[in-house]
Amino acid sequence: MTFFLLFMLAAVSGLVAYISLQPNTFRIARSAVFDAPPERIYPEINDFHNWEKWSPWARLDPDQKTTYDGSPLGAGAILEWSGNNKVGAGKMKIKESSQNERVRIKIQFFKPMQAINDVQFDLKPISETKTEVRWTMSGHNEFVAKAMHAFMNVDKMVGGQFEQGLANLKAIVEAEPKALPSG
Repeated sequence: MTFFLLFMLAAVSGLVAYISLQPNTFRIARSAVFDAPPERIYPEINDFHNWEKWSPWARLDPDQKTTYDGSPLGAGAILEWSGNNKVGAGKMKIKESSQNERVRIKIQFFKPMQAINDVQFDLKPISETKTEVRWTMSGHNEFVAKAMHAFMNVDKMVGGQFEQGLANLKAIVEAEPKALPSG
């Protein structure tokens, strides 16, 4: 019995040590090339009211409750959501909005677990008609988050959702009529 207890104590201690040694920060990023200039993409990201059309999480719970506060768009805009166990509950606030270049967001998750992370969308023109859109989320790993990262491929899971969101956004933007050349 004593040997078993010592073995269990050693196993639990080893597990706690292994989790504690995981990285203190994380960064997940995905990108896609859109057949559109930044000025056609930026308004879809900079206005939370547009996110329901392309966000991968909006489709996971069509009955989720969303509320908007603060500025109607751009810096100061706030979106709060509450839904099923697939989307949880949280709040996003646009912290920086650089026209046709970047949107920075602070995101707080309340359920199923608590976390505060930074999200950033960067729009980089590749040519007159093509733009690379990069979606990044980064933050600090508390113990529970370290455990998740140690035993689950969080980059693949969340990154897959980013890929789906970028594909949805790309389909919407590329379906919009292109401006005719002036002249």
